[in-house]
Amino acid sequence: MTDFPTYAWTPPGPAMLFCPADRPDRYQKALSRADVVILDLEDAVGPENRPAAREALIANPIDPDRVVVRINPATTDDYHRDLTAVAKTDYRVVMQAKSETPESVIETALATIALVETPLGATRVNEIAAVENCIGLMWGAEDLAAGLGGKSSRFGAGEKNPGTYREVMRWVRSATRLAAAAYGKFAVDSVHLDIDDVEGLVDEIRDAVALGYAATACIHPSQVAHIQAGYRPTDDEIDWAKRVVAGSQEHLGGVFSMDGQMVDGPVLKQARAVLARVGTGKV
Repeated sequence: MTDFPTYAWTPPGPAMLFCPADRPDRYQKALSRADVVILDLEDAVGPENRPAAREALIANPIDPDRVVVRINPATTDDYHRDLTAVAKTDYRVVMQAKSETPESVIETALATIALVETPLGATRVNEIAAVENCIGLMWGAEDLAAGLGGKSSRFGAGEKNPGTYREVMRWVRSATRLAAAAYGKFAVDSVHLDIDDVEGLVDEIRDAVALGYAATACIHPSQVAHIQAGYRPTDDEIDWAKRVVAGSQEHLGGVFSMDGQMVDGPVLKQARAVLARVGTGKV
């Protein structure tokens, strides 16, 4: 078993695929497709099946470096049962559903991705992000809409920009990303529930990359390839980034011009971020 606590974990790739913890027959297949598998003890598992899901979690180990276990909210009876099950495995990273307080994250005593998906959690996202064992943040749109008493997180047909998030969801997405950056934690973008809407998924991935998200969660294996491709820099982006870094070294870190663009500290950081996504950056 892994010794706890250890908080130095970041997603080894951008595609994080949810898998019901009560379906151990899918564990290895999900792992073969995605960069990270989120073994889900919460929404993907009916309450009556959660005891069996915990048993399956313990009995069917897969690579702990590429697994996150989503546990139930701290306000539920299942929460401590989930933590007890995780303690019997080598998994060292949990995702706390409906995170609402810093105390609930601290209580896990594990490396925790706080899932911000309730109105209360959204208003406390900065406090949650500041907790030492909060290693990252993710946000969720559908539970947020339900918590608002609403019926839809996205604009529908006949409304402006159909398929895109409504303003409150966009605000929480932005607040979550800002809080993660402010406290040096990674951020995971929310799932795209419409599996057939590939164009919408690709647009959201493009925006997530531009905003510095580390990963995007998904619910179906068919979405994995789109996420991986969207986070992968193009050859032109890699070439530009390498030339920016080389130019900075040549000019001893000072301001210089390249291709008619002024290159200063912020541009250099952007170039290094591009290279970091292909594993060649010296950040």
